[in-house]
Amino acid sequence: MTTKDTEKTQTPAQTEVTQAEPKELPPHSVQLDEPIKRGDQIISVITLRKPRSGELRGLSVQDVLQLDYNSLQKLLPRISTPTLTEQDVANMDTADLTAVGTELVGFFVQKQRKEEAYLQA
Repeated sequence: MTTKDTEKTQTPAQTEVTQAEPKELPPHSVQLDEPIKRGDQIISVITLRKPRSGELRGLSVQDVLQLDYNSLQKLLPRISTPTLTEQDVANMDTADLTAVGTELVGFFVQKQRKEEAYLQA
């Protein structure tokens, strides 16, 4: 048996698997469990920036903080990179939407309060 024949007959269990180290994500980014497919583009990481007051127009801050779907669907396209569409948000996996919403809620807490919470934990 030649070396080529041996390589072809190995089972997946016999093949050594190397695991890539996870890349560090930029601040305020979420790695999606279920990437968003938009044509040929695949979005697997969403980065958020802190919304400005004008980007909250037409929305209730209370609804955003409660992760209200309609509020997230309006706000995320305004503050996400790559820019999501409302349809992208509608098609997101629920766990991913919750993770993105949770990251978003952190923007509404003052730095001092975050530090106090960190010190108490």
